[in-house]
Amino acid sequence: MHAIGVDIGGTKIAVGVVDEGGAIVAKTKRKTKPQDPASIDQAIADAVAELSVDHEFHAVGVAAAGFVSSDQENVLFAPNIAWRDYPLAWKVRELIGRDDIAVVVENDANAAGWAEFAFGAAADVKHMVMLTIGTGLGAALVIDGKMVRGGFGFAAELGHLRVVPGGHPCGCGLRGCWEQYASGSALTREARRAAVEREVRAAKLLELAGGNAADIAGPHVTEAAVGGDELGIELLSELGRWIGEGAASMAAAIDPELFVIGGGVVEAGDLLLEPAREAYVENLPARGHRPIVPITAARMGNDAGIVGAADLARIASAGR
Repeated sequence: MHAIGVDIGGTKIAVGVVDEGGAIVAKTKRKTKPQDPASIDQAIADAVAELSVDHEFHAVGVAAAGFVSSDQENVLFAPNIAWRDYPLAWKVRELIGRDDIAVVVENDANAAGWAEFAFGAAADVKHMVMLTIGTGLGAALVIDGKMVRGGFGFAAELGHLRVVPGGHPCGCGLRGCWEQYASGSALTREARRAAVEREVRAAKLLELAGGNAADIAGPHVTEAAVGGDELGIELLSELGRWIGEGAASMAAAIDPELFVIGGGVVEAGDLLLEPAREAYVENLPARGHRPIVPITAARMGNDAGIVGAADLARIASAGR
C-alpha cells in the first residue's frame, strides 16, 4: 500500500509517493510562504493532486517542524512558520477532498528518525536515538520499536536540555540549551568568532566565505576540514565533543542500542563522529560495566522526512 509523505521546509515542500519498503516511487516539489499557512495547505493539496493522477494511496503524512498535538492533527507551535494552534491535518484533508484518505501530522525530526529506524541506519535495532544536526538540534526516540511522543506530543525535544546553566541564549527562551553547542548554528557561530579572533588560522574559512567572517557557514567549515584545514578540523571536533557528551547523558536516561547522527554536517564523516564517540565513552556513566553504543551516520539523506512521514501515516491509518 502506497502512502504520500510531505516534508515541509521553510520556503518549499517536498512530496513523494512511498511504497511499503520505504522507496520513493514519485516525487514533486512546491514553493511556499512561511508566513502564509494557507499557501502551505494549498501547495500540499496541489502536490497530492498531481501525484494522485498516476498513483493510488491511502494516507498522507505531513512532517512539520514544530510541536505537534498528541492526536497528530494540529501544529501547536512552530518557530519558523506562522503556525499557532493550527489544524493542519483538517485543512489539508478539506483541500484534498477525499474522505477515504487519512492525513497525519508528525514532527519533522520524528519523521526523519522513523525513516532511519524502519529503513536506514537503525533498521536492525529496537531502541534508537537520532540526533539531527541542523539549524538547531532535532531528535527522535524509538523505544521497543515504537516512536516516543510523550503524553502531549512534545517528547524528544532533546536540543532544549540545559547543558550549560547561564550559557548561550536559546530561541526557546532559556540559556545553555544543548542545541546552542551541538548544532549547525553553534558551528557557524564559533567559526565566525574564530575568524575574527584568529584571522591567520582562519585563512581557509575566510577564503571559502569570500573574505567576510560574517558569511562563514557550516558547509565552509566542513569543506575546509575535509581538505585538511586545522581550524576546520578543530571546530568539527568541538562540535563532535558536545554531541558525544550529550549522548552519554542520553544513554543514562534511555539506554539505546544505537545513536544515529543526521544533518549535512555528517558529510564530514569521522572528523565529526570520532570526537563524538570519544567524548561519549569518556562521559558514559558506569563505563566499563555497560556496552559502548555505536554512533553512526544517518543513511536516508534528504528523503528521510518524506519516507518517515509516509510510513508513519500508513501505520496510523491502519490503526484508525
